Parts: sequence; structure tokens; C-alpha cells
Amino acid sequence: MAYEIVVIGASAGGLEAVSRLLAQLPREFNLPVAIAQHRAPAPPDGDLAVIWQRVTPLPVADAEDKAPIERGHVYIAPADYHLLIESRETFALSTDPPVLWARPSIDVLFESAAEIYGGAVIAVILSGASADGSQGLKAIRSRGGCALVQDPRTAEMAVMPQAAIAATPVNHVLPLLDLGRIVAALGSGAGTESPR
Repeated sequence: MAYEIVVIGASAGGLEAVSRLLAQLPREFNLPVAIAQHRAPAPPDGDLAVIWQRVTPLPVADAEDKAPIERGHVYIAPADYHLLIESRETFALSTDPPVLWARPSIDVLFESAAEIYGGAVIAVILSGASADGSQGLKAIRSRGGCALVQDPRTAEMAVMPQAAIAATPVNHVLPLLDLGRIVAALGSGAGTESPR
């Protein structure tokens, strides 16, 4: 399977978890990365794009409605918007109601990625305190995509990884360092994955 996009979902504890994962991606990483991190309308911890740009050589920015999806770029769901994959070329933003009290919603991003890319998706669930993302991960797995989950024992908040593992068979449950290495390898076409 040649993968075409990486989608990442995180909530409580996700700021550090995403930072550590992005730090593992090399400058030549050639897939787009879309992140749904639960965040307040006015994030108290600052601009996520600025924070995450410090740890990765890849360009990082909030996604914009109808903006093109470019390889080797990292896109973040803006505060108080759902981020969707509209086509293989563009994103869309939505102000539809929150899902599991969250906007942006991980499920919304993951389900749209599954619909557009089918099995060509690498999906990652990280630390969080809700079940958001579990149904989206299930949709990605049902189409043959690759499902990676942070080991709940290493997560600041274990609820989200545990919910994802309970919802669907996943390819790997690993600490962050190992997850980052696998994403980097799969993004370079170094291997394919099957359910564990």
C-alpha cells in the first residue's frame, strides 16, 4: 500500500505527544500531515503552529478552507473549526456542532480521510481524555488504512488510546518514539502494515 496522507488525533496531553512524534519526521518526509488537536477557541498555550514548528523541519500552519493539500507539510485544525479532507487536493473547514464536545473533532477528520483516501491513510491516536477518534480510526481500518495508537501506559491521558484500541483492530500500540519512527518509515514507502 502506498500511503498518501497522515492524520493525527490528540487531546489532553497531546501538545507534548504531537511534538515528540513530529520531531521524528525527517526533512524529506513526503506525505501531508493533518492534525486534529482538541483546543480552546483561544488556546491558552499559544499558537500551535509556532510551537510545533520548533520541533520539525516541515512547514507547519493552520489549515485554511479550500487550501491545497501539499506533500511534506503539516496542517492543524484551527481552533473552533472541524477540519475535513474535501478531496485529494483540498481541505475544508466546518462550524458544524461539536462531536463528543469537541470542535475540532478527530472523528470528523479521520472519517473524511477514510472517505477520500480509502486505505491510503496512516492514522495516529495519541493522548486524550475522551473517546473522540475511535470511530474515525475504525472507519480508516475498515478501508484498509494503517492504525497506530500511543501505548496508553505512556500517555498523559490514557482514555483516548484505550477507546481506540477497543474500537477496532490496530496495527501497532507503541510509545511515541517508536510511533514516530514507523510513521517516518511508512511515509518513505519503506513498508506496509497489516492488523495485529
